[in-house]
Amino acid sequence: MANDEYLLRMVDVEKTFPGVRALKGVNLNVKRGEVHALCGENGAGKSTLMKCLIGIQPVTSGQIIFDGKPISKYNTADALNMGISMIHQELSPVEYRPIMENIWLGREPVGKFGLVDHKKMYEDSKQVLKQIDLDVDPKTLMVNLTVAQMQMVEIAKAVSYNAKLIIMDEPSSSLTEREEQQLFTIIRRLKAEGRSIIYISHRLEEIFEVADTVTVFRDGTNVGEAAVKDITTEQLIAMMVGRPMDDMFPKIDTDKEGIVLKVEHLSHHKYFKNVSFEVRKGEILGFAGLVGAGRTEVMETIFGIRPHTEGQIYLHGKPVEIHNPGEAINMGISFLTEDRRGTGIFPLLSIDTNIAIPNYDKYLTKLGLVDQKAVDEACAKYVEAIEIKTPSLKQKIMNLSGGNQQKVLLARWLMTEPDVLILDEPTRGIDVGAKAEIYQLMSELAAQGKCIIMVSSELPEVIGMSDRIVVMHEGKITGILDNGPDITQEVLMRYATGTDDDF
Repeated sequence: MANDEYLLRMVDVEKTFPGVRALKGVNLNVKRGEVHALCGENGAGKSTLMKCLIGIQPVTSGQIIFDGKPISKYNTADALNMGISMIHQELSPVEYRPIMENIWLGREPVGKFGLVDHKKMYEDSKQVLKQIDLDVDPKTLMVNLTVAQMQMVEIAKAVSYNAKLIIMDEPSSSLTEREEQQLFTIIRRLKAEGRSIIYISHRLEEIFEVADTVTVFRDGTNVGEAAVKDITTEQLIAMMVGRPMDDMFPKIDTDKEGIVLKVEHLSHHKYFKNVSFEVRKGEILGFAGLVGAGRTEVMETIFGIRPHTEGQIYLHGKPVEIHNPGEAINMGISFLTEDRRGTGIFPLLSIDTNIAIPNYDKYLTKLGLVDQKAVDEACAKYVEAIEIKTPSLKQKIMNLSGGNQQKVLLARWLMTEPDVLILDEPTRGIDVGAKAEIYQLMSELAAQGKCIIMVSSELPEVIGMSDRIVVMHEGKITGILDNGPDITQEVLMRYATGTDDDF
């Protein structure tokens, strides 16, 4: 049966946890030599299904047929030996060991006397890295690599197993556009070699660029499969969320009277130079630009994370000096960072603690103790107001979907009652349904008079949500544009690449 066109068949797969039915009779068929995309909202069942496939968790019922043979009661090591490999979204390299040891960890080549053959490991590693066009010395420590290079080493490891099926979970989430295109080139090469790829992504444009087939999950079930060439973006979104998404960007017209924040000639000797802009009450000011343009560094400076070497920040018309985030918060500035996991959530702490962390001083008793009842009541109001899906305020935030984690962080900053809300990549790594909810919330906040700065690498998002758009290139502002019908992705890219001379 190895000549079957399908390398993988998952038939009527069920997975239950205590009190939860995570997978409900799921079917998945992956052809040999195809890129098969999986998409769906967070919590739809994609990751659970892949954990069952890779052997992390056993299925409750159903059948898995791989390369023509039914497989059951196996672990991750067995899966690797069968030819199934997975690149996880959360990278976990052994940072202070070289690339070659990370690739061959647990299966190092052994010489005559039972000792590790480092020379063979080095040469084998060079060959594997060459296959994926990663030009680095295999002896380089992992800690010295960029996140993108670490991602490529994970792909190299998967290739080194001679895997017939490679599962890629959000592989482009930390890549620049150029690195993303390199990844797609490697995927096409693996496909040409006859390998199959299961590609999990929230970025629909990636699916249309690299995938042959897409399967959509919702609420633990497979709700449809289609050839990518036969489906539109609108149809795919409707399948994912169970409703048409006619208005993805629910922008509300607001009165934009009064400058709240003004930045004049702000400079940092390393990251940006002569940055000037202003934001009005009720305005959403978008910041566009390529990775490394300096957008995040400007926002970190406004929030007091970084010092500036020149320039002045004004708040409500008055010059201010902001030396640290605490001062920024007290002045009415909040900052949702781009790295939700690294600098946003406290994964092992509860939802209420994550929300309340910058707000505890508001809820102190006369004895200087925290009034936990008052904290919980305040947190509960925000959880209800922005519809965070959780069974309890005491749930650890790490157990929530990415979209709900992002909402918790928004609740954290809304509780500080800011005048200026800086959102850096507010929808990174969350599904399309959660994105729509975040956009709705942003519009409502602007309508309430909040002043919002949104940094985003997704140009449709910038165009769809911004009143005006600031574009940066290599640390300098190349354009400040009033949004309108003539503002397209192509126009923004000209400014973002420094090829438009109008500014």
